[in-house]
Amino acid sequence: MSQGPPRSQFTQSVLAVDNARKQRRTRLLAGLAGLLALVLCAGGWMVWAAADDGEAGNQGAKAVQQAPDDIRNTVETPPSSPVGHLAVDYREKGFEKRFGRDATVRAPGTWATDKTLVRGVGGTLKGFELGTSKEVWSTELGGPVCGTTRHVTADGRTAVLFQEPPKPAEDDDKNKKKDGKKGSKNKKKGDDKGKGGDKKKGKGKKNGKGKGKKDRAEPPAPGPCTQLALVDLDTGKKLWQIALPDAEDASPTSTNVTLTRGTVTVAWGRGSVAYDMKAGKPLWRNTRPSACENAGLAGGNVLLALRRCGAGADADRTYRVQRLDPRTGKPLWTYNVASGVRRVHLVSSEPAVVAVAVRGSGVDKLLALDDLGAYRSTVDMPEGRYIDDCFTARFGTVETCDAIVAERDRLFLATKPKDPEVNRIVSFDLATGKVVRRFDSRGRGAMYPLELSGGKLLAFRGSADGVAPDAVVSLDPESGRETPFLLFSVPEAAGPVKPGETDVLVEGGRVFIAPKELRAERGEDGQGAAYGALGVEGA
Repeated sequence: MSQGPPRSQFTQSVLAVDNARKQRRTRLLAGLAGLLALVLCAGGWMVWAAADDGEAGNQGAKAVQQAPDDIRNTVETPPSSPVGHLAVDYREKGFEKRFGRDATVRAPGTWATDKTLVRGVGGTLKGFELGTSKEVWSTELGGPVCGTTRHVTADGRTAVLFQEPPKPAEDDDKNKKKDGKKGSKNKKKGDDKGKGGDKKKGKGKKNGKGKGKKDRAEPPAPGPCTQLALVDLDTGKKLWQIALPDAEDASPTSTNVTLTRGTVTVAWGRGSVAYDMKAGKPLWRNTRPSACENAGLAGGNVLLALRRCGAGADADRTYRVQRLDPRTGKPLWTYNVASGVRRVHLVSSEPAVVAVAVRGSGVDKLLALDDLGAYRSTVDMPEGRYIDDCFTARFGTVETCDAIVAERDRLFLATKPKDPEVNRIVSFDLATGKVVRRFDSRGRGAMYPLELSGGKLLAFRGSADGVAPDAVVSLDPESGRETPFLLFSVPEAAGPVKPGETDVLVEGGRVFIAPKELRAERGEDGQGAAYGALGVEGA
């Protein structure tokens, strides 16, 4: 496990960001004794002081024996001390100067290995060394990132979709030369009425002064989302890059990429394709016109496809979920979603969990399927009770429900806070759809689930008062017991940590917080930078 020098209790980020910018949060404590005194005085936090002795000596994560092409599966265990120390503090310097004071730039994708934190920003991937925050590599993709997957191979590779670079403005002049035109200076008056017929109608204004000049100054339309690359997260090297076939209609809002063992798959409205990880060799493709569109592919150990059939209003469409053989693309089973459903989302591939919207735009029910695609159970989601961010993601209809976690037999949902700091996480039995256990936040900060690891649920808990730390906690689904995993402070410059707006990643015993959109920090101390990521690790 990579370990950087502990520069302060909680994180050096607090010193560099909160104190320097005179922000209201002053959580920095002088030492572990001060932290524990604060925790014990917080009443409800006393349970944290009684963590199991058996967990106290564990470090970060246990390695799981996997082949290089397997989808990574690490078992996280609490560090020996839950007090967070800085692992990465990334600020995008000069952001305001490059993009403008009020600009917002998408930052899709957050990944981590034992050595590196990787972020996607616009059309660039950047790698930062753990322990030093040094930018160790930067890879320009050639176009904005328009699709990522959270899945990573056991040896640290992942796939990224990005748009074709926009065509330069001079292409218009080249086309004019092909038509025998030399530009407005050489064009004679009345040419529009001469030879060439309809091709020359209406061209006078565009090739002359005034309106034509304005038209040429307009930015070119973004290219389709057709470029696929497999990237080594430790080096930033593009191991291979391929242009998707017959994918001119692959828009960022309708295209997704995912991984399963040894295979990279992509789906867009009228097509889907798969490639072997080793060299990008095509395995199968389906780009024939069909009455059913490819709404998305969910990966991991199992590959699921969501198909949307029919046209017209949402209520007139039908949906089907299929498990595919990742090497051939052939369906292994098909589940037909009941008619009348307006929207469908793939929450998880293993177990197969499907979110459906019947009445409005939010999730009404979660449907669990068994390994053969047969209906298993329904989890009801009354309107306004639970966080359901499945349909709020800007891109994709698969694997973007950040506040829902599913394992083989249980599913975890976060309720919407009654006030900013009070909510609960509820677990359900997927065999019956019934509630099994509730984890109350007890006013110590709203929380939501992140992942299941080693039989424990890891959840993010925000600070309730700006003095107590933010945290990732470990919840035992069997006993209901809560213990700290890591305590740290999220700078206000990073923005509020909310499902759908912030990536929260736990990997190798570390916690990484990264906003999905970057904005220039306000105030004199911001210096036009944008906060990009915070990483913490235990002692």
